[in-house]
Amino acid sequence: MLVACAGGGPAGLYFSILMKLRDPSHDVTVYERGPAGSTYGWGVTYWAGLLDKLGAHDPESALAIRDASVCWSDGVAHVAGRTGLPGSTRHRGDQGFGIGRRTLLDLLADRARSLGVRVEYEHGVTEPPAADLVLACDGVRSTLRGPHEERFGTEITTGRNTYIWLGTTKVFDAFTFSFVETEHGWIWCYGYGYDAGHSTCVIECAPATWAGLGLDTAGEAGTMAVLEKVFADVLDGHPLMGRALWLNFPTVTNRVWRHGNTVLAGDAAHTTHYSIGAGTTLALEDAMALAAAVHECPDLDSAFGRYERERRAALLPVQSAARYSARWYESLPRYIGLPPERMFALLGQRHSPLLPHLPPGLYYRLDRAAGSMEGLRAFKRWLGPRLARALHNR
Repeated sequence: MLVACAGGGPAGLYFSILMKLRDPSHDVTVYERGPAGSTYGWGVTYWAGLLDKLGAHDPESALAIRDASVCWSDGVAHVAGRTGLPGSTRHRGDQGFGIGRRTLLDLLADRARSLGVRVEYEHGVTEPPAADLVLACDGVRSTLRGPHEERFGTEITTGRNTYIWLGTTKVFDAFTFSFVETEHGWIWCYGYGYDAGHSTCVIECAPATWAGLGLDTAGEAGTMAVLEKVFADVLDGHPLMGRALWLNFPTVTNRVWRHGNTVLAGDAAHTTHYSIGAGTTLALEDAMALAAAVHECPDLDSAFGRYERERRAALLPVQSAARYSARWYESLPRYIGLPPERMFALLGQRHSPLLPHLPPGLYYRLDRAAGSMEGLRAFKRWLGPRLARALHNR
């Protein structure tokens, strides 16, 4: 089979690896519009479950990814309020991992080339290449999806809050949240390590806070100066690094994922809010599902159908969690006045469809009670998905 992958991100590279592992006679090319070694972002996160899946599909690349990652098992939340609410809390959680995005892509590209995949950099694709199967995995603003968005049924909605994706030489030993109150409102960051000397630092705030702090006009040097001052305590004097590029998160959905012999994957097919840290994992899982379907179904039409059904079903709970997570941060004043221990507990519950509809204190007490009452836990599991579906379909 002649295969072309438009986009040299995790989905395209891993799909090319899996296709070659299943049948070395496949002719596979990955086209990446950027030069080798150039990528956006700093580090990405994933969880232990992904390593298990990667190990089952390709132990060699799984081991390389694990060896290049850093891990943590704690979460820390700092709250610095102007009204006498400072505090912090630390919790033990599931083991998480961070890896530099550039490191991850280099590892996958090296593995792909070792199997005979051609990886062509500085080669953008605006029309589907001549191939039996074309994988459009070229991001949120996919150039292959763009001309056919009516056929794909593409919808893009933009989040309310502004955010910026930066790096820092401060190495966080836990997944760290820092909430800081300013005279213009709250601003917060998520920080996590991704190698021995660097961490990712994603900073977010409401539009009024962003404008009130002058971040809308500060320029690059001014932006870094303001943010380093605001987060001086958590950064411990370390600098922030990156471009002063503020964004509003785009949520991408598509009614169908295929058009002719072109099929979507990764951010071209779907996005989930960065606050749940699932984008890279979902892209890699897309590649796993599509490669399996292509080799186990009698033709591409049935393979594409199976792939889309499987991935849509898998995405439903993740997309719901992402929507409610984004809403939690957009409604931060509702939760930030709680004692740090309770606020952090509800931060961990931000994916719940019940939380926005109950007073935060009541939800916290019910959640604590559910931990020791199986009947209440079962009712919560039963009600949550039904409420999420009802609200989604309104």
